[in-house]
Amino acid sequence: MKRNLSLWLGLLAFALSPMLAQTSATTGKIHGHVINPSGAPETKGTVTVVLITKPVGPGSDKLTDIATFTVNANGEYSGEVEHGIYKLVFRTPEMTRDREADHIDSVHIVAGQDLVQDIDMSRKEYIDLLPADQKKQLEELKKHNAEAFKANAVIKNLNADLKTCDQDFKDVDAAHQSAVQILGATASRADLEAKEAEIKTAKYTEVETLMLRDTAAKPDASVLWDQLAQAQLGLKKYDEAEVNYKKVIEMDAASKKPNPQVQGAAYSGLGEIYARTGKVPEANAAYNSAAQANPPGTANYMKNEAVIFSNAGNSDASAAAADEAIKADPTKALPYYLKGQGLIQKASIDPASGKMILPPGCAEAYQKYLQLDPTGPYAADVKAVLAEALQTHNTAFGTDKPDKTKKKK
Repeated sequence: MKRNLSLWLGLLAFALSPMLAQTSATTGKIHGHVINPSGAPETKGTVTVVLITKPVGPGSDKLTDIATFTVNANGEYSGEVEHGIYKLVFRTPEMTRDREADHIDSVHIVAGQDLVQDIDMSRKEYIDLLPADQKKQLEELKKHNAEAFKANAVIKNLNADLKTCDQDFKDVDAAHQSAVQILGATASRADLEAKEAEIKTAKYTEVETLMLRDTAAKPDASVLWDQLAQAQLGLKKYDEAEVNYKKVIEMDAASKKPNPQVQGAAYSGLGEIYARTGKVPEANAAYNSAAQANPPGTANYMKNEAVIFSNAGNSDASAAAADEAIKADPTKALPYYLKGQGLIQKASIDPASGKMILPPGCAEAYQKYLQLDPTGPYAADVKAVLAEALQTHNTAFGTDKPDKTKKKK
């Protein structure tokens, strides 16, 4: 019978052979992979077990299909037939019975045994029989597949590094707890802070090292530059972090589907850099850009701005940012506390009593914090401040209480 050869191209995939059940006393099993000319698994088609008997007429053989097995998405086939010597025929889905893509002669299936028989069309003997145009297509495909394998290997490494970075940033967030666990709860504050800083530096350094390598390997991935910028911000490498955050913004804006969250996070990162380096107008502009890029994140961006300014010792900027956070979401407690903390820096001393007078809006902010989070982490401090203010100067709340000891004239 004349063999009609055809080239078809499969997807790159790998899989393990399936587990097979026990055979009967007269049957044997057969399983294997079907490999197309490019060297990849063939993911569609059938493998037919054919019994040949000779002769039934001049120049002819009698062919009897015993069983046909479907090739799965991993390029595997499997089945069970009576013991004997067979021919295996592989056909693509569009092929009729008078055609075949490949075959293997004299396949011995033994009762009670499991035969592994691959159908490998990437062998030289098969390739040599292909027409010239198909050989050319095959070479181009192999080149493409080689490049795809290389790219996939790079992506696999990048994803592994991103997973490491994600854990590093989580470890940064938990650095204080880790320091307490390492040194013990009785360690001095200075020692705990030093250990916490040590942990953070180590984690940020690991992220920076990985991302410097990965951005060189795949410079068109904005997520890698974002991770690098975050690490450099944590290491106080502000100039480098600023450049890389701007790169993230430019790359994402130029992409087919800009991501508002990526844009917002990058602008927020720039805002933190400017806030920590005393550039208040630039910080305000960056955080406002973050809110414009990703409106659902506005309250969070403004809260973060207030926190950063508070940590940087800029009480006026912190109070102003807290006000913006409250406007964006008046149900969150922390911005009210931050506003109170910013305003309390302008508290004055009553000359008569020598005690504190809260500036306008400070007491109200503290009271709102307690209303929203009565057992919050700053509740005790806020209560103490308010208690002292109530005892010493009621005008701190915006109204004077009448002095009942004075007689009316």
